[in-house]
Amino acid sequence: MVPRLVFVHGIGGLRDTEGELATWTRSLADGMRAAGHAALAERLTTLDAGRCSFAYYADLFSPPEAQGGGEARAEGDASGILEDLLVELVAALTSEHSASEAPHGRAWQHRERILAHARAEADTSGQAQGSLSVLRRALNVATTLMALKPWGGVARWATPKLMVRDLAQVSRYLARGEKDASGLTLDSRIRHRVHAALGDAPTVVVAHSLGTVVALEALHDQRAVIPLLVTLGSPLSMRTVVRPRLFPQPPRTPERVERWLNFWDRDDIIAVRPLLERDVLPNASGVLPRSSRIDSDGIWVHSAGKYLAQAAVAGPVAEALLSAARRSAS
Repeated sequence: MVPRLVFVHGIGGLRDTEGELATWTRSLADGMRAAGHAALAERLTTLDAGRCSFAYYADLFSPPEAQGGGEARAEGDASGILEDLLVELVAALTSEHSASEAPHGRAWQHRERILAHARAEADTSGQAQGSLSVLRRALNVATTLMALKPWGGVARWATPKLMVRDLAQVSRYLARGEKDASGLTLDSRIRHRVHAALGDAPTVVVAHSLGTVVALEALHDQRAVIPLLVTLGSPLSMRTVVRPRLFPQPPRTPERVERWLNFWDRDDIIAVRPLLERDVLPNASGVLPRSSRIDSDGIWVHSAGKYLAQAAVAGPVAEALLSAARRSAS
């Protein structure tokens, strides 16, 4: 019997959980076939489909009546974190631009003008504070950045408002606020969803984007063995915004994780510091994340589906599932 597999999604609006689970599973199965695990890929999408689950929490960012995931929100501490996030993303894009493109060409100069404008808009010195001011500034930065690939065109975000809404989810999670009637903060309620999906059996965990932050924190409270943790397009090592706000500090591999593989794409704008092993301490067993670069086609490479369809990603997941199945059978 194949052990359980849990997917943890990242930023974004409301979604159909059954459809999303099917999409992620199909993408992973495609990657498994490319990695030479066709039999397991077939089982994963047919016989063992019930052993895959999707830890869903996007609805917690929006009121029940919201359509399409609601408006951008960033209040209190979350507004300051959103500002820092925008500054760090623009700085990362600027650094990438300087390192990867031949200077002084027409395309380089066009990109430099856009990034200089975005840097000026993201600069908070001498500017009005407050959540509305932050959101207006964030929308200005987002509007400017959408003139760049891979932010504009056929990228994920159709409008600056959607970009800010999604990025604000990161700040809202890390702000540790928005208590409900029982006193649970937003981030606690999100982790509870992950714990419910994990259960108390050995589980392979595949997390994407903000989901890598959620999964890392949730797994510190996990009692069952995690044979493999896979993180995709992770912002965990963003040193201004994410890393210093992780629980616990300093960041370390959860004790029950036996292996941790981290994958990043060179063109993934969220994984701005992709080598997680430089910023995470090992657990008692010496487990550290091992980061590997992959290369996907297209403009928007941050997609979970593009990562999962890679043989380099799906192959180790298949091997971990098969190995865990053999252990449970012996």
